[in-house]
Formats: sequence, C-alpha cells, structure tokens
Amino acid sequence: MPGNSHLQQSRAALTLAALGVVYGDIGTSPLYAVKETFNPAHGIAPLPENILGGISAIFWALMVVVSLKYVILIMRANNKGEGGIMALLALALSSVKKTGRSSAPILLVGLFGASLFYGDAVLTPAISVLSAVEGIEVGTKVLKPYVLPISVGVLIALFLFQRHGTATIGALFGPITVLWFLALAAAGIYGIVQHPAVLGALNPLHAFGFVTQHGFASFAVLGAVLLAFTGAEALYADMGHFGSGPIRLAWFGLVFPALMLNYLGQGALLIVNAKAIENPFYLLFPSWALYPMVALATAATVIASQATISGAYSLTKQAIQLGYLPRMNVVQTSEKAIGQIYIPSLNGILLVAVLVAVLGFGSSSNLASAYGVAVTGTMVATTLLTFFVIHYGWGYNLLLSIFATGFFIAVDVAFLSSSLLKVAEGGWFPLIVGAGMFIVMMTWLRGRQVLMAALRSSDLQLKTFLDSLFRAPPPRVQGTAVFLTATPDVVPHALMHNLNHNKVLHERVLFLTVTMKDVPWVPLSECASVESLGHDCYRITLRFGFMDQPDVSQALNAQLRESGLAFDMMDTSFFLSRETIIPVATVSSGMAPWREGLFATMSRNASNAADYFNIPANRVIEIGTQIQI
Repeated sequence: MPGNSHLQQSRAALTLAALGVVYGDIGTSPLYAVKETFNPAHGIAPLPENILGGISAIFWALMVVVSLKYVILIMRANNKGEGGIMALLALALSSVKKTGRSSAPILLVGLFGASLFYGDAVLTPAISVLSAVEGIEVGTKVLKPYVLPISVGVLIALFLFQRHGTATIGALFGPITVLWFLALAAAGIYGIVQHPAVLGALNPLHAFGFVTQHGFASFAVLGAVLLAFTGAEALYADMGHFGSGPIRLAWFGLVFPALMLNYLGQGALLIVNAKAIENPFYLLFPSWALYPMVALATAATVIASQATISGAYSLTKQAIQLGYLPRMNVVQTSEKAIGQIYIPSLNGILLVAVLVAVLGFGSSSNLASAYGVAVTGTMVATTLLTFFVIHYGWGYNLLLSIFATGFFIAVDVAFLSSSLLKVAEGGWFPLIVGAGMFIVMMTWLRGRQVLMAALRSSDLQLKTFLDSLFRAPPPRVQGTAVFLTATPDVVPHALMHNLNHNKVLHERVLFLTVTMKDVPWVPLSECASVESLGHDCYRITLRFGFMDQPDVSQALNAQLRESGLAFDMMDTSFFLSRETIIPVATVSSGMAPWREGLFATMSRNASNAADYFNIPANRVIEIGTQIQI
C-alpha cells in the first residue's frame, strides 16, 4: 500500500507540473481564438447558427488534432521516452537508414519543421502577453495607450529572468495554471447558463456546416480556428520530462473540459450579444472580475511563454548535439532538473525578435494572422515523420501506415493552406524566421560534411603514422596527453604541431573522439570504448545522447579507471585543434560562396569545445589550424 500511495503522489505531482509547463500555450488560446474565429473580416455574419458552427469547429479541431492525433497517436512515437520534433527526426532517420533508403527527404522535412518552431517561439510570447494585457482596455479605453508599453515591459522582464532559471518559481506554475483552468471553466459555465442551447455545438454537423456553407470564407476561417490548438506540439515535446500518463491525465481530466466550457461560454455570450465580439473572453466575466482576470491571464501567458522559450532552448541543445547547429554556451540552471537550461545567445535573439513582433504588429489580432503558419507547418512535419516511424520503425504495412497518418496529414494540410492565405498580412514573419533557421542548419550540416572530407583527405592515417613514428620514437615526457579529434582514423593537427614544435611525446597518449547518438540517452555501460594502438597510445570514443549533458572529464575519468588505467587530471593535458575556416569558393565544396562565408562565420563564433565538453580550462592547450573549403 505505501508503494501505491507513493506512486499516486508522484503521478499527481507530475500531472500538476505538466499543467504548468505543457499546457500553458494551448491553455491561453481562449484569449484570442474565439475573437479571431468570428472576426467580421472573414465575412461570416454573427448569426446564432454560425456561432454554433464556429464553436463546434473549435471543439472538433481540439478533438481531432489534440486528443486523437497528439495524445493518442503521436505520443506513442517516442524516442526512448523523449518527444519533440528533433527526437522524432532522429527516430525517423534511424528507422529509414536500417532499410538502406535515402533519408535526405526526411531530413529536409524534419529540419524545416524544427525551423518553423522558432517562429512559434517568437510569436507565442508576443501574442499571449499582448492579448492578456489588452484586457485592461475592456474596462476603459483610457488605458489603451498603455497596452504596448506594459506588454513590452512584461516581455523584457521575462527574458531577463531566464538566466536565473525557473527552479525557484517553477513550483508556482502548476497551481497558477490550475487556478487559470478553473477560472476558464467557471466563466464558461456562467456563460452556458445564460444560453444553454449553445451545447448544441457539440454536434459535429454544426462544424461541418460552418466549414462548408460559406464558400471561400469557410476555408479562410480555418486559419483562425487553428488558434485554438496552438501549443499542441508541447504535449509531445515535453513528454520526456513528465511521461505520457500525466500529460494524458491532465488533458482529459482538466484542460480539455475547461477549455471547451470556456469556448461554449464565449459562444453563448456572442449568441446573446453579438457586439461582445470586441473581446468575448474578458466580456464573459462579471465587471468586478475583469482586472483580477487580467492579472491572472498575464501570469498564465508568462507561464505559457516560459514553456515555449524553454522548448526553444531544448530544441537548440538537441540540434547542437545532433550536428545541425554550431556549439553554443549552454548553462544548466538547476542541479536537479537536467531539462532546465539557458542559452544566453539564443535568449538575446529571441527577445529582439519578440519585441520586433509586438511593436511591429501592434495588436493580438494582427499577430493572429502571422501565428498559424508556424504552428501548422511544424504539425505537418511531425505527422509526416510519424509515418516513417510507423512504417519503417514499427514495421506496419504501407496501407495501415497511410491510414494511420493520412487523415491527420489531410487535416493539417487544410489548416496550413488556410493559414497561408494570411502570408501577406503577417504570415511572412514566421516564414522568414523559419527559412532563416533552415538555411543556418542546412549550411552548418553541409559545412561540417565538407570540413570532415577536407580533414580526411589532407591528413595521414593514424595507425600508419604511429607505426612510422615509433621506428625512431621521440623523447617521452611524464603525463597524459589527450588529443580531441572529430576524425578518429587520421592524425590530429594538434599532435603534428606538438611534435614539430616541442619534439616530445607524452608517456601516454589518448586520441579522443566524442560522438552524439540519435537517441536521447546513452547508458553508462555503452558510453565509451577503448582501443589500444600500442606504445601506450589509445583510441577512445565517448558517446552521448542528444539529451545528455556532455561531460568529457567525468566520462573519461570513469572509463579509464574501469579499464585499469590510472588517471590524474592534474597530470593530464588536453590538446584541441581550433580550425579556422578559409572559404575559397571552390566548386567541389558544393556550397555557394555566401554559404561558405556563413559557415566560416558560424564556425568562428561557435563556443569553445573545452567549455562545451566540460574540460578544465587550466588543462587545455589550443592549437590553431587553417582549413580551406
């Protein structure tokens, strides 16, 4: 019994934590989703039957996209418990590679979906905070000029706080979000009581009529309906932190019912008073509750923004370790939660982009036009990758795999197509952000391939060199020399420079290669391999997963002691080659001159390998070398 009690407590704690992290984004959608669905610009009159149809469309969109697609199907396609588009991409690539088929199209789909997520990471804080603060103008128009300054202040404070981590206030996220959902449900019930006939919106025929009976307007309005499920990707992305059980429990036990009660309540309000379309969310509350709700909504949107920002950090870390982005300084902000990290350079870029979005678009309605493209683009990519996992990874036949994902792809494409209608109205913004990130990732990936090819073609084979070297060996000096190399079968440049200048070799030499696997975690028993090359020279490979925190010092110390090799950090020197890329615009590189220049710039600004791999700075010797590509 105590064991069961402890298990129940753990599940309850995880469910509460998941509410604060996973559902912040989708939980704040009622602030703007109904308002934009019935925006007069769509040309659909606010008649009772149309309002029932719009609320019904929101209900069934949540049911199909979130409940069926993400909660039931895609959360099963996890990479050893980890979710998110990078984890799914790694799983899809490994599944297809086993068949010998080309994985290039899958890589393109996955990286473009991941790139669009950065557009989402910019727009979520912007639209969420702005829509919450806009509540102050519902009470009096006198406060309207203060909406933008207050929103900018909240966002700047949010991003400046990132360096401190969320460990200290993270415990408040769950309870505040619970209070938010309870408030949503209570307001929804209040609205439904005013016009109970709104419950008819649960009939899917109303949704079908809404999206078919208004001609082109029906298609265009899908771009607003999709605002109801923004943040659905977070269910999958944060699965590794909480597990699928607590996330599903939170969705069906509180989030989905609270959201639908609120949407139904807003629908009832609009049927009774069509003029409430100005801001149906805040007008659903009694006047005495307006400003308390503005405060609670602002807190909820800050939590939603925090979740998206943390997601961008996690995605970036995974992309770095999978080789799609250059090394960046990753700061661990919590001793207990490995998922709590802070990337200073990315934080600054996101802050500038978010402020540009807020000041450039000026209102939540304008931002809503830009929002859908990023969300649905990532969703389409996720569904496509899931097909490859089901078919090639799980071994289901082609027809069953198509059946399992084809319906959802059709739904996603319909929403994406509708959102693309708003490219000129603001949809260009996330597309530019996504395209920029896609170019960066593809350039880094291709540049590293060209660099590795250049290193392999110009260097000597390691075993051949060592055989030649020890025919007339140089003097050996006390201590251990560790040469980090990305190409384990060739001679590191740092070794050649050390021999040319110092004319000596340490009494023990380790050639160390660090590789990142396409799994989230690598067990300690599989973390390292040691190969003796003779003459006290060893080739060592350390393996980490894309969610691991690479710690070369700790892993090397543990592995050498396990292998019976004495290891003293104070008697060890780490030799690192710092490559300076010289773009020469050769046709053989396969890269345009501007991409070669971009790769050289990224390589030059990448964080130090010693810092990234946690190697003590006072034990590192860096030797520069120039490489032409």
